[in-house]
Amino acid sequence: MGSKRKVTKILLTVLTVVLFLITLFPFFIVVINSAKSSLEIVTDPISFPERWGQLFDNIKTIWTSPSIRYASSVYTSAIITISSLLTISVFSAMAAWVLVRRKTKMSTFIFLLFISGLIIPFQVVMFPLVALFRMINETFGIQMLRTYHGMIFAYIGFGAPLAVFMFHGFIKSIPLELEEAAVIDGCSKPQIFFKIIMPILKPIFVTISILNAIWIWNDFLLPSLVLGIGQNIQTIPLAIAAFAGSFVKKWDLIMTAVLMAATPIVVGFLIGQKHIIKGMVSGSIK
Repeated sequence: MGSKRKVTKILLTVLTVVLFLITLFPFFIVVINSAKSSLEIVTDPISFPERWGQLFDNIKTIWTSPSIRYASSVYTSAIITISSLLTISVFSAMAAWVLVRRKTKMSTFIFLLFISGLIIPFQVVMFPLVALFRMINETFGIQMLRTYHGMIFAYIGFGAPLAVFMFHGFIKSIPLELEEAAVIDGCSKPQIFFKIIMPILKPIFVTISILNAIWIWNDFLLPSLVLGIGQNIQTIPLAIAAFAGSFVKKWDLIMTAVLMAATPIVVGFLIGQKHIIKGMVSGSIK
């Protein structure tokens, strides 16, 4: 019995290592090819680079290229990502808190309405979304396409359902007595939320922020619809797409740009990975 359990443990360890290597292989390819020229990549894409200094040459080319405007795309991605994270997290937490504390048929209906956003594929609503933005511009004169606020508005709509769902489950585990004691002390509703509830929501707040940051920072399809490729306002994925032309693909610059874009997300994930697991399981047991 003991030997059988030992063999099973070894097999599971080997399987884990194999899956880890398979998962890490694409990132390995990006790293080694980011330090090559296009000719080296086409000739032998899985070999180590002859000169690692080529990586810095590629980075310099990307940052100084006037046609790509990679530096401005980093600024755009940062503005859109940070603004979207703050609005999604704060407003979703406020909505979830109200839905949990006001137990009525309307609150249940609104919560189910939020949940329905999780089961509707993005591909179903992407063209109606563009049509809606155009209608807003024609009706109210508010430009939504190719703007920062239009992009942020779209991310709020697609990111709120999951955030409300996760906040809803977490807030249900918070004792109501804490809020009742705050009311006795003379706290208003905003004070209760920002001084009592928000500090308790820190684990799930960090979890939602990291998950949404990975999604928004790496998203290509939604920015390509709202902002358009080759426009004045473009995110990092749109800037990377500019390196792939109809006839010529600059693989060295593509790989380097991908590595540059992935590095902040990887570092952020490694720093906050413990909060992701903690936030996921928090609130599941009341």
